[in-house]
Amino acid sequence: MELKNAVILVTGGASGLGAACVRRFVNQGARVVIVDRDTERGAALADELGESARFAQADVTSEAEIGAAVQAAVQTFGGLNAAINCAGVAWAGRTVSKEGPHPLDLFETVIKINLIGTFNVIRLAAAQMATNEPDANGERGVIVNTASVAAFDGQVGQAAYAASKGGVVGMTLPIARDLSRLGIRVMTIAPGIFKTPMVAMMTDEVQNSLASQIPFPARFGDPDEYAQLAQAILENPYLNGEVIRLDGAVRMQPK
Repeated sequence: MELKNAVILVTGGASGLGAACVRRFVNQGARVVIVDRDTERGAALADELGESARFAQADVTSEAEIGAAVQAAVQTFGGLNAAINCAGVAWAGRTVSKEGPHPLDLFETVIKINLIGTFNVIRLAAAQMATNEPDANGERGVIVNTASVAAFDGQVGQAAYAASKGGVVGMTLPIARDLSRLGIRVMTIAPGIFKTPMVAMMTDEVQNSLASQIPFPARFGDPDEYAQLAQAILENPYLNGEVIRLDGAVRMQPK
């Protein structure tokens, strides 16, 4: 897929990994629909980037709101060629703590946003991409999901988060197989520890502990490095059905 003039929907696009993708894609000549619940940040980013970007407020768990965001891409830019799933939440809580068992509603919320929300975007975006004319490779669209290294080596307190991201990893190949007949590729990136608002909320002690575990480069990832890999996935027609760790060779310790 050529990024120039491509229409790309990015969830969680108002900040962090999503915002880095939005900026990179617009700089490459793409037109981007920024999907986020944060109206202030989303609208500000769209204003900053001008006519090549539009903000659509939406919750990834809502069929109606994501459906409207997909239609916004069609009505504003004429179609939809790719979707990048960056929306997500993190919740830390032990299975049993001093306060008692892990709150079930919080576990459900993390699963609903990170896993069900990702699938909601995939299915609605793919249905729109299926109407595209195939390119020279027979491709009609590309979907890139965001998992986490926690899907493979989740830490203490990450049961909900690791389960949600493990679900994203687990559905990557079957969805790629499902959509192969339509010419739609599906890939997942499993980032390590990146400089995002989610990480910024952690204490300095926790951040320093995490950074010390990264072999090389011995630092947090830059969101644009995620966006760079997302771009490479969009542009390489033979990448399909795979999960790529982007983590500086980190393997998370129990805590």
